[in-house]
Amino acid sequence: MELARQAHQAGDEPFGSLLVDADGVVRIEDRNRIGDGDATRHPEFEIARWSAAHLTPDQRSRATVYTSGEHCPMCAAAHAWVGLGRIVYAASSAQLVAWLQTWGSVPTPVAPLAVSTIAPATPVDGPAPELADEMMALYEAAFRP
Repeated sequence: MELARQAHQAGDEPFGSLLVDADGVVRIEDRNRIGDGDATRHPEFEIARWSAAHLTPDQRSRATVYTSGEHCPMCAAAHAWVGLGRIVYAASSAQLVAWLQTWGSVPTPVAPLAVSTIAPATPVDGPAPELADEMMALYEAAFRP
């Protein structure tokens, strides 16, 4: 959540993620960085790329990605291709789409498919109901026209 807030404060879309290894150590954290015009600079995608370069396949499979929002299809595919383990997210793509519609915001440019559709073998936990109000407020500040 804090990384998502940092992204929003920096003028980027409010998404943040971190990778925790099997021993509970945070290996990398990142926030959305699309403000420079590169719409692929999602934190989940950066984590997947970093993991492929720095972790063994076994380390990747036992790691967990904690993220403010459910992976988009691009990030879910990258996650699966590099063999990362579990994903835990605060707000789902379905929640974001519903909130965007309620606010009359522009829809996302990519189909809001669930991670389990893109990466069916990846264990997924989310959304976190206790974080829904906080995520909705953060998204509203960023996306409501």
